[in-house]
Parts: sequence; structure tokens; C-alpha cells
Amino acid sequence: MNKLLLSALILAGSLCPSTVLAQDQARSEFDKHFFPRTLRYDYYHGGNSQGQQFFFKELVEEPYWAGSKTALVDSTNFGDQMFRVIDKASGEVIYSNGYCTLFNEWLGTEEATKTSKAMAESVIMPMPKDEVTIELYTRNRDKSWNLAFSHDIDPNSYFVRRHNPKYETFDVLYSGNPEHCVDIVLLPEGYSEGEKDIFIEDCRTFVDDIMSFYPYSEYTNKFNVRGVWAPSKDAGVTIPGEYIWRDTAMDARFNTFDSERYQTVEDYHKVREIAAAVPYDAIYILSNTPKYGGGGIYNFYGISAAHNEGSRAKIYVHEFGHSFAGLADEYVGTVNYSDLYYPEAEPWEMNLTTLKDFDQKPVWKQMVEQNKTRKNGGNGVGLFEGGGYVSEGVYRPAKTCLMKEFGGVDDFCPVCVQAIIDRINTVTK
Repeated sequence: MNKLLLSALILAGSLCPSTVLAQDQARSEFDKHFFPRTLRYDYYHGGNSQGQQFFFKELVEEPYWAGSKTALVDSTNFGDQMFRVIDKASGEVIYSNGYCTLFNEWLGTEEATKTSKAMAESVIMPMPKDEVTIELYTRNRDKSWNLAFSHDIDPNSYFVRRHNPKYETFDVLYSGNPEHCVDIVLLPEGYSEGEKDIFIEDCRTFVDDIMSFYPYSEYTNKFNVRGVWAPSKDAGVTIPGEYIWRDTAMDARFNTFDSERYQTVEDYHKVREIAAAVPYDAIYILSNTPKYGGGGIYNFYGISAAHNEGSRAKIYVHEFGHSFAGLADEYVGTVNYSDLYYPEAEPWEMNLTTLKDFDQKPVWKQMVEQNKTRKNGGNGVGLFEGGGYVSEGVYRPAKTCLMKEFGGVDDFCPVCVQAIIDRINTVTK
């Protein structure tokens, strides 16, 4: 697919009067129900392969709301978890969003069949003006939703903690009002007190790297990127497999689920506390290490090595593809769970299919149909078996893509490109 043509087709359209009216009405609904601040709901997610439980921790009022004021109810059906905010007086759903968590990945490991565990999680919403009920949902095996937990919230209660940002912040890229931009917050992991200048330079490099890849290169003016300086006691990162332990700002570590290159943070509350210093839609953690690896979890966070010169940029854009756009891995093996995708259920990720319900992927399906009528190979999109960590039963859109491999590959496939563009447009409505 010609990149310039695709960009022109997407950017050419202008808002029609009916769209403007709908957005005005949606903004009026926001003003009716919310203040332009954030309410964070912190909780713990526990259990094992046989069952899950949720435990409330606290409510935190954060000073900024970076999200859309018109796209309040999530229509994407993305994520392995989802929450809804319901106005108690009317019973109306006034906000919802899908997301994924590290705990849900852990449920697919062998360890989850032998013991129980809990991890810190949280969700954010615009600050409600009146009493609401929050409902937390998990996915069933067939990808339907299961109501797992609900809690009534009085946003005016004195038990709502007011967050007081205590960290130094700085702009790396500024394009405009957070309401109409994708706001990325960059957090430092394993940078000691004397390494602030290194972190600032790493933030600039992150922006240069991400924006060098299409389609981000065509949408630079839709992004704000800010850094939060939160130094660690020790420099470097924790690598249990090498018996290296560091005292760091967020306690990130490699060897997650016994995977040598998988780096994650279990205590998500620490991540949220630091991120709240600025308006944000997406969190990315820069890890002060040259060690290859990282991780990305949809609507949760991305993290990777800031100093792996050989693959740094591709790791950034790959993990951001997970955490921001909800793209799945398109390779086979290399993880300690292999049953995340079931033959009788269609994956929610836009770049995987089991063909159970391919109609849920209309863009991909249309590209496949177009290829059948072209003699020159078309856009290279098809159905290629081998994705979602398994060799059979799960299909990816193209032979090569940055969500599959790095060697000799410098682009996303057309299906992933469109998924990223759709996500940018959703966040910036």
C-alpha cells in the first residue's frame, strides 16, 4: 500500500456539520458528569488459574485529565479487562475503557496452576461530579465479558486522597491541548540522582525514534510527550537471572515469568503515582540499561531498554504498538504461555485472527479481498499462519511486520498501520 496515498485519504476528510454537532453534544455530557481532573481507582487483582478476585485499595484525585471529552464510552471492545462508570442517579453508563494487565498474563503461566498471587492495578476516569458505581469486567474464554467486581463511589468523600505531584517535569514534544493530542508520559527506571541529563537526552531520543516510523511520522503534530524526573537510589536495573538487584523508582525487573528478556513492573500503583505529575494517555518507562528486552501491555504501560543501541528504536515502537494500539505479537514461541488464543474465539487484537469471526476485522478482510483481484501482489496482506506465540490456528496479516520481527524489517504491515491510525484518531477526538 502506498504510504503517501493512505495518509492523503485519511487526512483529506473534514468534519461534517453532523459530526461537529455530535461532538458538541458529547462535550456537553462531559461537562454534565465530570470535572476536567482525574479520579484514579487503585485496587489489587488476585487469584490463580481457577478464579480471580478484586480488592479495593484507595481513590486518588489527580490534577489533570488528558483524555477525550467526547469519546467517553469505549466502542473498540479492546482489552482483556474493562471497566464501566455508571451514574447512580440515572443508571447511565457515562464512561468505559478496555485494558490489559500483567496479572492476566500471569494467569496463563504454570505458576498460576500451583499458587495464588495478587498484583497492583488501577484504572482512571474523569473526575465524577456525583456518585457513581464502578464495574470491573474480565474476559471469559469465549471473549464475552464477565462482571467481576463493583463498587459505589462518592467522589466528594474526604477519603479521596488529593494527589500532590512532587516530581520535576519537562516537555519533550508539545503539539497542543491534551484533549486533542496523544499525551505520552516518559518515566525513568534505574536513573540515579546524578543522571537527570542522561534521562532527558533519552527522552529526546525516544521521540526521535518513535516518530521515525510510519505512521507516527505522519502524525507527529498529534502528540505531546513529557518526562517526569523520579530518580532511583541505585543506577541500573534488576536482573534476577544474573543475581543483580537494584533499588529503583518502580522496582522493574527482567526475567518476568522466567523469560530472560521480559521486563515489567508489578507494582502499578508506583507507576501511576509518578505518571500523575503530568496529563497523560499513555505511559512508557525508559529503563537505564543496554540489556535487550522490555514489555508492553495495552492501556497499562510500555517499558524497554534506553541504551540498547542495536535494537532500541524497534523495541520502542514494538512495545508501544502493544501498550498504545493494542497490537499483538505475531511470532511463534519464546514465551512461557501458549494458550492465550483459543480456536473457538476471535482475538480482539486487530492483527490476529483465528478465522472464527473474521468479519470483526473489516479492514484486514477488505485488504485480503482486494489482493485477490490484483495481479501485482497488491498490498501483501493475507492470512499467514503463525502468530500469538503458536504455529497453528492463529493467523497474522503479513509475512513480515515490526510486530513479528526486527531483522531486516523496518515497517509495520498495512493492517497494523491502520490500527495505529485508528487509535490515534480515537484518543484525539
